[in-house]
Amino acid sequence: MARTTSLFLAALAASRVAYAQEPGTFKVAGKTLVSAMMFLGNDEKVYILDKSENNAAQINGHPAMGVVWDIASNTAEVMDVVSNAFCAAGFQMPNGTWAAFGGNHAVQPSTTQPSGVEDYNGNGVAPGYGDMDGRRAVRLLQPCTGPADSFGPECTWFDNAAVLSMARSRWYATAEALGDGSVALIGGMVNGGYINRDARWFTLPATRDPATQQRQAENTIEFFPARPGFQPSQSQFLVNAGGLNTYAHTYLLKSGKMFLQANVSTILLDTDTMTETPLPDMPNGIIRVYPASGGTTMLPLTPENNWNPTILFCGGTSAFSDEEWGTYAGPNSNPWESDASADCQRITPEPEDGTQAAYLQDDDMPDARTMGQFIQLPDGKLLMLNGARKGTAGYATSTPSIRSLDQMPFYMSLATDPVLTPAIYDPSAPAGQRWSSEGLGASQIPRLYHSTAVLLPDGSVMIAGSNPGADVTQQSDKIPYATSYDAEIFYPPYFGKQRPVPSGIPTTPLTYGGPYFNMTIAADSLSGNPNELAAKTKVALVRTGFSTHGMQMGQRYVQLQSTYTVADDGSIALHVAPPPPNANILTPGPALMYVVVDGVPSIGKHVMIGSGQVGEQQLTMPVALPANHLSKKFAGSGDNTSAGGNGNGNSQSDQQSGATSTTKKNGLSTGAIVGIIIAVLAVLAFLVLIAIMATRQKRKYHERWVSSGSAAAAQGMRQPPGRGMVAAAKTNSNGSLNISRPLLQPQLGANPFADSAAAGPIPSRTPSPVPGPSSMPMGPPPHMLMGVPPSHTSHSRHSSEVNPIGSGYAPQPMMETSPFAAPAHTRTLSNGSFRPNPGSVQFGEAHGYPSGSQYTQPNQYYDQGPVRY
Repeated sequence: MARTTSLFLAALAASRVAYAQEPGTFKVAGKTLVSAMMFLGNDEKVYILDKSENNAAQINGHPAMGVVWDIASNTAEVMDVVSNAFCAAGFQMPNGTWAAFGGNHAVQPSTTQPSGVEDYNGNGVAPGYGDMDGRRAVRLLQPCTGPADSFGPECTWFDNAAVLSMARSRWYATAEALGDGSVALIGGMVNGGYINRDARWFTLPATRDPATQQRQAENTIEFFPARPGFQPSQSQFLVNAGGLNTYAHTYLLKSGKMFLQANVSTILLDTDTMTETPLPDMPNGIIRVYPASGGTTMLPLTPENNWNPTILFCGGTSAFSDEEWGTYAGPNSNPWESDASADCQRITPEPEDGTQAAYLQDDDMPDARTMGQFIQLPDGKLLMLNGARKGTAGYATSTPSIRSLDQMPFYMSLATDPVLTPAIYDPSAPAGQRWSSEGLGASQIPRLYHSTAVLLPDGSVMIAGSNPGADVTQQSDKIPYATSYDAEIFYPPYFGKQRPVPSGIPTTPLTYGGPYFNMTIAADSLSGNPNELAAKTKVALVRTGFSTHGMQMGQRYVQLQSTYTVADDGSIALHVAPPPPNANILTPGPALMYVVVDGVPSIGKHVMIGSGQVGEQQLTMPVALPANHLSKKFAGSGDNTSAGGNGNGNSQSDQQSGATSTTKKNGLSTGAIVGIIIAVLAVLAFLVLIAIMATRQKRKYHERWVSSGSAAAAQGMRQPPGRGMVAAAKTNSNGSLNISRPLLQPQLGANPFADSAAAGPIPSRTPSPVPGPSSMPMGPPPHMLMGVPPSHTSHSRHSSEVNPIGSGYAPQPMMETSPFAAPAHTRTLSNGSFRPNPGSVQFGEAHGYPSGSQYTQPNQYYDQGPVRY
């Protein structure tokens, strides 16, 4: 009880601090010490990775390439990073471990190159910067809490290619997780430069090699952990996209397929068979990938859109011809002379209304931007910030028309005219009204190439970076856009408003489907009528992503279904369903949980989703939520029920009655009493008739769904008021179930404060509890993934003698595959990869399925129409 009270008081204090900030403003927060990639590690820490360069901050005798940022104090502590993480990819694994993949050559200072830096092609540690080749690196970090100066070795970066590495070298690659928590690593460069195309492409056409660009392009896809027997496979999509295919925009879809976009091309990728299916090209010839670097994000996944992804693209450029884009050597143009684009397009790759996937014109941004970046805010809106109106990402020391760095107008920067004022996009607003910068102040710091941003738990946004050069630079008349170590915090418009303070945020992992949980919003953290506020309340999970190059790899917003009970003391009890039983909607791992009341979010708190391990995720039948209940105390005059829902797609009739009947003082006549009795009997008979008809109709629905499945799905059925949700499914040819639209199952009158498991049977085995971060329960070699406590007591920077995973595992240099053993419940596909076989859970007829039906994860096989849940 004392712990609960202290946590509540801490949350209340945090909400009051958030209340004190000025909405729509930027605040310079402190020095980051390094400048580049960034991610939120936990509720307390942000981590930043940099390329190898001459940072003044030092660690172990060399310039620092990484820091941990303490959110509360706005201070940075250096961390040791072994390999050059310049332009890496990154993702968070199911147990909370962060992985940063790939990067650049080791580099060293140069006295002959105009940039002042050159590749180091020797073995081991490069002189000067003390870095190692990072192109195959898999760097792992288990985020820790508490003072950074007291971190033990378990809190440091594991970065040892002699133990763990990718199969191929990847610079400017993309990372995106699958439903089992493994990560696809897509494309990249081997040596690289401005775009992924051989420098002789135009001067010596006879040497053209589209597939590998003379072994300088890595147009392949691999997986981490590596699939036994699977070799990285060439992607024809990446080959066809030519040089404009690095940092390809990639999103996992509800079906388990991946959406990929590069150059102007778009495809769906089946990661089981590696089959690529073309989708329409990007309209107007606008390039969105690096170095055009348009902003892109998935719109919030909500019950209203059935958690079906729509992807939004804004900015980039269409200003250059194919030849003007240039080669590895640099652009064949002066990019800063050309305008970026304000154009926005959206696409739903897997429509559920029977239409074909197509790009749709959306509202233009208020400002054209290259290197603009979307941040998912907890209220469901999208923040766009950073970038420039002219030019592209990247840097250069010359162009065909300007042969000297001294003559370059913005030193090495290829962009100018910074956009300093952010804008907010409202996905729920009608077309023509989605963008606004009203009430938003401007930053004083240009954020160009290598700028980053990330959502913080309190709903503010941390912005850092900008380093459009090969090494650290100082601002001068000659260098207008220098290296920035200044962090800023942006406070969105919901700051300055009273923040809700929820209690009961889950401390055990959320399952996919299964029983709901209860939370309570304190009455003194609300401002307004609780009945009205309850109908405007939602619960959201936000994964903040790995920020680099205008991208947020893994960023995703998932709204959960919920109902509410308003108490007479003014508090609101929320009854919240866990994520839907489809791990493709939100892959396993941590995410911030927010309670949002009338557009104002609580302080976010990390929760775990799924098993905490790479592998098949257990899916469970959803349990029906109780009906909404209002308080009579706060009901308006004559207000018997609330017709409005809470925006969660599961509005239910509110179970409250404030009306009373009156009788005459002299009583009722016998005739009146008889009339009332007859009327009541008639109503009862009518209700019995309706119940019989509903039962027959439900049986027909069930037979129709189990036998065919897709016909009802095409009708876009939604959960009506007063109904619980039970997933519908049909049996695929392989025996798995294809999850489809909800059946209609009456489930009124459940006790909202009872153990939710009692609200309905849970036809599933209990998933294994997910240990906390210190337990690290996963499977590749390093202790961050194996779940084996580290045996070493000190961290050696470059030593291969130190085994970071304890006894029983020998280092394996430059592995083509990771030592993941294929689990017993996997099968080998024709392409040599392995995928989990569908695990089965036996259902009884009491759950609406024939005896012996199997309910399995719907991200494995798709031979029978769209997955609908």
